Amino acid sequence: MMPSASDTRLIAMLIDGDNAQPSLLEHVLAETAKYGVVTTRRIYGDWTQQQMGGWKEALHVHAIQPVQQFRYTVGKNATDSALIIDAMDLLHSGLVSGFCIVSSDSDYTRLATRIREQGLFVMGVGRQDTPTAFVNACEVFVYTENLLPKANAKPAPQATSESSGWPQTLAQAIEMTAQEDGWAFLGAVGSYVRQLDPAFDPRTFGHRQLSLLVKSRPDLFETRESKSKSGPSTVFVRPAGARPA
Repeated sequence: MMPSASDTRLIAMLIDGDNAQPSLLEHVLAETAKYGVVTTRRIYGDWTQQQMGGWKEALHVHAIQPVQQFRYTVGKNATDSALIIDAMDLLHSGLVSGFCIVSSDSDYTRLATRIREQGLFVMGVGRQDTPTAFVNACEVFVYTENLLPKANAKPAPQATSESSGWPQTLAQAIEMTAQEDGWAFLGAVGSYVRQLDPAFDPRTFGHRQLSLLVKSRPDLFETRESKSKSGPSTVFVRPAGARPA
């Protein structure tokens, strides 16, 4: 069943053309669609500059509205100012209930914080070198490296390191969402993990789903499934070696 209009999150996607890749636009749109319907699609940049030419075909295919912003001073980026002004106009228009900011620039940290203060959803999309402040200002942050086709994707440094902190983050989420019997619903765990780390993504660690990531470490976590005749099974998780309730 399709959600009703009142249940659908309407998202404004605002792209910093100086800090995004045209080749990933289709993947960014598909990722954003997981969280709502993208009703506003705008990209900001100085379209008189040669380096912006790579966007032309992608904009036509995906109906993205280009917004011209001249560089009035050499060395100064006016794109972020134009994007921020438009975002605030959209925020107060009441026409959207969420934003997707596509950039790796920390200049949008305060914008993301301000939008969330208003009670709206904020998603960020950027490279893995995006400053932590901007990542944590968003409710959800997706690294573009996780959107690349597998053949072209490069594993993140933390994905191959045993010092990665994801097991600790997951253990904390399990503790906070566990029921009286010690088992935690994996869906609730995933939601809480995103509150602890907006950029948490199983794909960073080589797994497309949280359940597969958890099952890859049986030394740390136990899982069980509750079968359902009318729908998908429900997955529960707890620390390995936990005593039965």
